[in-house]
Amino acid sequence: MTNNLISKKEIKELVLNALHFRHATKEYDKERKISEEDFNFILEAGRLSPSSLGSEPWKFIIVQDHGLREKIMPVAAGAVEKLKTASHFVIILSRKGVRYDSEYLLNHMKTVQNFPEDMLEMISEQYKYFQQGSNILEDERALDDWSAKQTYIALGNMLTAAAMIGIDSTPMEGFNPEKLNALLAEEGLLDTDAYSVAVLAAFGYRKEDPKRSKTRKSLTEIVEWA
Repeated sequence: MTNNLISKKEIKELVLNALHFRHATKEYDKERKISEEDFNFILEAGRLSPSSLGSEPWKFIIVQDHGLREKIMPVAAGAVEKLKTASHFVIILSRKGVRYDSEYLLNHMKTVQNFPEDMLEMISEQYKYFQQGSNILEDERALDDWSAKQTYIALGNMLTAAAMIGIDSTPMEGFNPEKLNALLAEEGLLDTDAYSVAVLAAFGYRKEDPKRSKTRKSLTEIVEWA
């Protein structure tokens, strides 16, 4: 929505400029820290993200303790430099077992989505129809993969929000899931019955500018109208 202070054209330019600015930062300036206000803005972009069924099957762990970061390094080879230098390091968890009739989803419908009690059974049946039709209920792996996919929507919004205010970021999948899950459980940060690690993200300020400009395929190569 636009207002008298900024036009639609200016909003488009701001977003595209931010996306051109953003790159997968390899090493951060460890002396520069993101302000609490700015990082809360990034987290809010994640919190307000859309998710299938409005299920919000995510949780964000912000790892600022240097001792814990060092423990994570051996089980997250793709994140070592970021763990050493990033201002903020985020582990995004995905909720397990988000079935249409799960205690989590039923409680979410009541306390977050604020559906009336007399509508819960009908809505739950609609969710069942969707999950069965999408083959999400075939097995536990399919259900948990569906949840994990939702976390990437939150991740994308957080990366873009950061770029909009000049903050760098790096999304990462370079970790051992079993070992990282076990480590976080040992630290009391993860209930393995309820969550598993989906993806990692670092935020901060780049130590140096990228050595080459951003490259992407053209729209004509990736878009087909039908």
